[in-house]
Amino acid sequence: MLAARLAGLMPGLRGRLLAHEPLAAFTWLRVGGPAEVLFTPADTEDLATFLNHLPTEIPVTVIGLASNMIIRDGGIPGVVIRFSPRGFGQIKVEEGNRIRAGAFAADRKVAIEAAEAGIGGLEFLFGIPGSIGGALRMNAGTRSSTNPEIEGETRERFVEAKAVTRAGEIIRLSPEDMAFIYRGCGVPTDTIFTEAVFQGFPREPGEVRAINARVQAHRERDQETKARTAGSTFKNPPGHSAWRLIRDSGGLDLRIGQAEMSKKHANFLIAHEGATAADIEGLGEAIIALVRDRTGITLEWEVKRVGVFAEPARNV
Repeated sequence: MLAARLAGLMPGLRGRLLAHEPLAAFTWLRVGGPAEVLFTPADTEDLATFLNHLPTEIPVTVIGLASNMIIRDGGIPGVVIRFSPRGFGQIKVEEGNRIRAGAFAADRKVAIEAAEAGIGGLEFLFGIPGSIGGALRMNAGTRSSTNPEIEGETRERFVEAKAVTRAGEIIRLSPEDMAFIYRGCGVPTDTIFTEAVFQGFPREPGEVRAINARVQAHRERDQETKARTAGSTFKNPPGHSAWRLIRDSGGLDLRIGQAEMSKKHANFLIAHEGATAADIEGLGEAIIALVRDRTGITLEWEVKRVGVFAEPARNV
């Protein structure tokens, strides 16, 4: 058993190692199979020790709040790393209108802390249903064609990040190291973010709270906030809106199992009760094929898909 093997290799670990741990409850979509091994590190140093001693042939997958992730029904082989709020959820206001936040801190909570401290510029985080680690990896942001004050991207406020490489080395990353792009960054995928520092500017707390409220109103008006969804399913192709391409191509008429596209926002995929990861991913692939056939444009997934497909049932 892999968990027992790893425990024997690393007797000094302070975090928890669990075998065949269910993961669906950790995700916003509530689907997916188990982790072969789930590791919850105590802190950055514990994570570094773990990775330093982890055999290189064992794959590693990191999940945060899993608000923008599909875990496939067959689960995730190797090691899944999931942070705890105690070790990686801290939020600290620093001098010079800066905020330091752990990778597991919710984006929304960071925006709230900024408001209480009278720090502006981070209001866009209030509308992003994820964690700081995901915001760094995806260069998360908010756009509005009618209200520029609620717009923003992670890269615009980023100062530095702490991370751990696959070899177990603790490093610091500058804006140049991050190499941010639209909904992504250039940091190797096996490097794990543990905290980040963001730069804001002075703004009256009441004004920040009012902007946060407008961010929330924008989300509730234009997006799905009550259904089980992973947010924007596809990236916007250059010069196009993914939701408009899906709507105009007839994507709102597609349904696979218990998964369908939202009638409120055509780029939001909804998982109804009883949906499987196969339903959700299958619908996404059907949408890609439909839009490509109708427009010649190939949509690119924004939702991260991890793990393996479930093996088909065999007749006995």
